[in-house]
Amino acid sequence: MNRRIIDAHIHLDHYEEDEIKQIMADLDAVDCTKLIAVSYDLASCQKNWQLATIYSQVKPAFGFHPEQELPSKKEQQKLFQWMEEHVNDMIAVGEIGLPYYTRKEVPALKIEGYIELLEQFLAFAKKWDKPVVLHAVYEDAGLVCDLLEKYKIRDAHFHWFKGDQKTIERMIHQGYFISITPDVVYEQEIQALVQQYPVELMMVETDGPWPFENPFQGEMTHPQMIHESIKIIAEVKKEGLESIYQQLYQNTGKFYRL
Repeated sequence: MNRRIIDAHIHLDHYEEDEIKQIMADLDAVDCTKLIAVSYDLASCQKNWQLATIYSQVKPAFGFHPEQELPSKKEQQKLFQWMEEHVNDMIAVGEIGLPYYTRKEVPALKIEGYIELLEQFLAFAKKWDKPVVLHAVYEDAGLVCDLLEKYKIRDAHFHWFKGDQKTIERMIHQGYFISITPDVVYEQEIQALVQQYPVELMMVETDGPWPFENPFQGEMTHPQMIHESIKIIAEVKKEGLESIYQQLYQNTGKFYRL
């Protein structure tokens, strides 16, 4: 059976050096052909770019993760300048989005600056015809959908998505993609999302090195975990395992123009 996979969202640069080497050495054995390596800030972009020059399987996305303090205007300018200089090296703009979890911890946090920065990233993506990798969950997802429509961006990937019924239906209608993490193995909320979302608009990811629980407790997050995710997706969808493997692989390759 064809078991090829692509990890559609991993913070490869956040692993320790020996862990990176181990993951890369393991890829063939676990039938993982590519890693979509998303970035956290400028230093992260630079590290992922370097990793992509060493490992052909690494496909870097450049952006700024929203769950952190906003960069200064000068820092933003430096980031966008660097991204423009490396636009031919990037597979997508990401990870970008809005700081949902930070605002839960700090309710007084002003969102306006984050929206402004996100709009800059979306304008960049539109200008250079790049897909976008989004961190946008629950009520933030609707706002991000508004912005995607404003900038007429169709190639949108909501990683580890969680949201209400209305937003799910809206995203399906717009043809936006989601990606499923290993917690689908034990989280009913994620299984329910898989049940509803078309497999034609789905990918699989690890979001490593983020750790997982239950059967993965204490393990380093690794692309091999994706195989367990795919088994559950096939069960939930009541479809053949091989067809699910093929569909998810084709989805990711087409979306990221691999």
